[in-house]
Amino acid sequence: MEFSLSEEQSLLQDSVQRYIQNSYSFEDRQRLIGSEEGFSRENWKNFAELGWLALPFPEEIGGFGGTAVETMILMEEFGKGLVVEPYLASIILAGSIIEKIESEVVRSNVLSALMSGEKLAALAFVEPQARFNLSDVQTSAEERARGFVLNGFKAVVIGGPSADYLVVPARTSGSRVDEDGITLFLVDAKAEGVVLRNYPTIDGHQASEINLEKVSVESSHVIGEIGKGFPILEAAIDKGILAVGAEAVGAMEVLYKSTVEYCKTREQFGQPIGKFQVLQHRMVDMFMEHEQSKSLLFMAAIKMSSGDEAEKKRSISALKVQVGKSGRFVGQNAIQLHGGMGMTDELNIGHYFKRLTAIETLFGNVDHHLKKYSNVA
Repeated sequence: MEFSLSEEQSLLQDSVQRYIQNSYSFEDRQRLIGSEEGFSRENWKNFAELGWLALPFPEEIGGFGGTAVETMILMEEFGKGLVVEPYLASIILAGSIIEKIESEVVRSNVLSALMSGEKLAALAFVEPQARFNLSDVQTSAEERARGFVLNGFKAVVIGGPSADYLVVPARTSGSRVDEDGITLFLVDAKAEGVVLRNYPTIDGHQASEINLEKVSVESSHVIGEIGKGFPILEAAIDKGILAVGAEAVGAMEVLYKSTVEYCKTREQFGQPIGKFQVLQHRMVDMFMEHEQSKSLLFMAAIKMSSGDEAEKKRSISALKVQVGKSGRFVGQNAIQLHGGMGMTDELNIGHYFKRLTAIETLFGNVDHHLKKYSNVA
């Protein structure tokens, strides 16, 4: 399959590359994850000024009308820089769902705040009993005179600590695992009854566990139709998988290239270890795993814009399986070929592997998507 970027897409890629190279060193990144918020508000403001926060939103609501390909380009470069700003959580996941709010006033106000960088959002969809089943929702929403009251618990809310808004799937009807009966709500993260327990994740990001106890939500903050939120949630997760798939491809590229360069200079038995044939074979295998993942990434990005829903879902699951397997292979071999240095916090190799490991479990692991792929008609 031949794939080439348009002039505008190449300009986007160049701008992100320059920003990462000039303003996002590994040392800067390490300082950020040790800060109170775990990322830089100044970087986030720069993202807004560069138009990246508005990139995936339609032009009619103030965005730039970017497609899945533009998202792929941006996130691949973010993967190379190990970017920790909550772009995935706020813009791709929560933002794509908030776009479906029927109240024009609420939608316009919230999305404008997200695209300008003034506010942040997060998608609180994971529940402990659900494993990777999106329709397994215990959090309840009872209709009242002027809206709804939410009760429940959400785990591993990526970007939760800094979020001003939470997108919360809750059950308004049906049994626990029914796809019908799930409704999406926009919740003020500071609302009464919302309690967060924040913590850092192993890959340098921030997450929360969130208790919802008698949280009042106005009817204007319902997203989509009541009881019909599952397709919107599923579409957002598919966008998230494409995004982290692109991020993983970027991380794998840095790992295999860094490993090749290291093996050219690290000497053992009087010669660079890169001259040993068995290690050359390993590095070729790392390169091949990256290339296979990148090919599936291109295919998934193109299929996301097609009208064939089954093909889109198959390509997304195929991408998730490939980056899960390849990410582990490339990461493990990068650490092994760097020796003990690969395990230290001072070297970036281990941090890329941690991010790849986290990506493998986000939105369903390899086994989950293999089964899902085989079940798609």
